[in-house]
Formats: sequence, C-alpha cells, structure tokens
Amino acid sequence: AGAERAKHSTSAIRTTAAIARRRIDILGYSQGGMLPRWALRFWPDTRSLVHTYVALDPSNHGTLDANATCQTTCAPADWQQASGSHFIQALNSGVETFAGIDYTVIYSRTDEIVVPNLDASGSSSLHTGGGQIANIAIQQICPDDTSDHLAMGSYDPVGYALAVDAFSHESLADPARIPATVCAEPFQPGVEPANFAGDYAGYLTAIGQAEQEAPQVSAEPALQCYVLASCHPATSGTAP
Repeated sequence: AGAERAKHSTSAIRTTAAIARRRIDILGYSQGGMLPRWALRFWPDTRSLVHTYVALDPSNHGTLDANATCQTTCAPADWQQASGSHFIQALNSGVETFAGIDYTVIYSRTDEIVVPNLDASGSSSLHTGGGQIANIAIQQICPDDTSDHLAMGSYDPVGYALAVDAFSHESLADPARIPATVCAEPFQPGVEPANFAGDYAGYLTAIGQAEQEAPQVSAEPALQCYVLASCHPATSGTAP
C-alpha cells in the first residue's frame, strides 16, 4: 500500500542524504511522484534533506479513475489513490509544500490515468505551503503533444526536458528554457528507436502483471496511528 511504500521513501531520503552529505533531489512518476510527499508531511526531519522535488503526472490529489473502478475490490494502492480517500486527505492535510524545497510538477492534459488533469486545478498540481512551486503542462511547450500517462513515465521528451532543466538549474523548471525543437523529438534520450516496440510491450506486460498479482481488498486500508497522532507511547515506534 502507499503508506507502506512511503516509509521506504523516508528511509531512502535519510540514507541518500547521509551518503551524499548534501541535500538531495527527488524524481518520481505517477504514485511515485506523490509518495515522497508523505515522508515530508509526516517526518519533518526529511524536509531539510531535500532541495529539488520533480514529479511526472503525480497523483497528488488522487484520481477519479480509482473512484470508478474501486466499487467492490481493488488493490490497496488503488483505494488510496481515489479522490477523497483517507490517504489523500491525510497527505494534503495542513499544507502541500514546505519551505526550502523547489517543487516542479510536470503533467499532461491528456493523462487518462490521473484524472482530472486538464489544467493546474487538476490532481497533479500543488498549491499551498511555503515551498516554491511550478505546475507545468507539457502542452504549454508543445500544444499538440498528446502523451498519455504511460508515455510520461517512459519516453515523452518534453517531460524529460523539464525534469532535466529543474535539476541542472537546481531550481524550478522553466518552460521558457525548453527549446521548441523538443516537440519534434519522438523519444527522450536513452530510448532506442529500434528496440522501442518490444521494450514498451514489456513495460505494459509488467504493469499488467503487477496489477493482477496485487492483493485485492474490499475497502481502503486503515491509516496507521502516527497519521492520526493517536499512537500510544508503546506503539509510537511504528513510524520509520
């Protein structure tokens, strides 16, 4: 489930920052673009360890797709990504961003998985808190780009260019710095055109297999006591 994976994100932030001996940058996609925010929300010590946070099509405010599909049973992570889920409400309780961190959210208006995402009022975008925020649709650079959710996480060159721009400038991504020539590129760097069809088919197979193998439950998993600040002293160690 998402909250369990977020514990690993917390540990990863602390460990990576300790090894690097500096503030670190984070890149995440889809649910992975949202989960590290759970660490920042519930373990305040991680906030001073992160400098730049870049997310591609993150489900920051859930998705209506999960509301539609999770009518009887669903994987725990799907329940938690539903708009209005207890997980999403907890994630966004208080403020959405924290001072000292640059948050670049990159999304596609044609995302069919994280819905709605037609503009900066959609699921992916962030708005509140003390962090610096840039919510950028790839269509602001390439109006005719129709990349869907899976393209954004695998080969879309515009999302890639924005992420690299944020990291290379150690700040928010700026669409004005992205050359229009990126709109004519079919793939981001590192994607081999000759192998793309087979690699993408394998990508889809792996996603389908993971969904099939996930346990199916009839309701959203209960949040742990640390989220609700209701832990007794003997059990307060459940947080990482």
